[in-house]
Amino acid sequence: MDVIELLPRLHLLRFPVGQAYLWHDGGELTLIDAGPAGSGAPIAEAVAALGRAPGAVRRIVLTHFHEDHAGGAGELAALTGAEVLAHRLDAPAVRGDVPGPPPVFEDWERPLYEQAARLLPREDHVRPSQVTELSDGDVLDVGGGAHVVHVPGHTPGSIALHLPEHGVLFTGDTVAASPVDGTVMPGVFNLDRAQVLTACRRLAELDADVACFGHGDPVLGQAAGALRSAVTVHPA
Repeated sequence: MDVIELLPRLHLLRFPVGQAYLWHDGGELTLIDAGPAGSGAPIAEAVAALGRAPGAVRRIVLTHFHEDHAGGAGELAALTGAEVLAHRLDAPAVRGDVPGPPPVFEDWERPLYEQAARLLPREDHVRPSQVTELSDGDVLDVGGGAHVVHVPGHTPGSIALHLPEHGVLFTGDTVAASPVDGTVMPGVFNLDRAQVLTACRRLAELDADVACFGHGDPVLGQAAGALRSAVTVHPA
């Protein structure tokens, strides 16, 4: 796992598939997504390497239920005592109460999905014992007020997290950056692509300066323009 400082208060944690983000608020840390199964201990070690006690991780906000984002949440919560939060529509899948609906693949996405799946752990992941359910418009005590934005389409309960005070937007897999050239684009492996494009337009209106994606390099300046370009290139 690679740990990369993006801003003085923000680190990127990069896994073989996907990535998570660590936000610093004084004595508290918030993790946005938690990587695949087996990531809990490495994340705790990374926190310690940054000079913080793992128990400083107070909350884990999941942008959606997919295993490359939620797989490490239960393990890390058990290690740190952190609260796990997810949208109310994805929370049952995060808890393991029900299976989450599978993506509706475009033909060109299938080889990419199979390639990514080969890099994920085979074992099932530890489920968090409790999940706090979120709704659109909720505001978390993170970064001066983190606004929960419900952006269904990738999954029913996909969310973005917007920190207006800092101009930072965590998009989950609703938006991605191409691994080839870094172009910002709607995410792949969706349940409903039309909903994803609508969600991308909503996120483009937030005027974020920094955009942190579930896959691909973040945009660290003028992110709103990059999001608007993605919407223009991929109209509904």
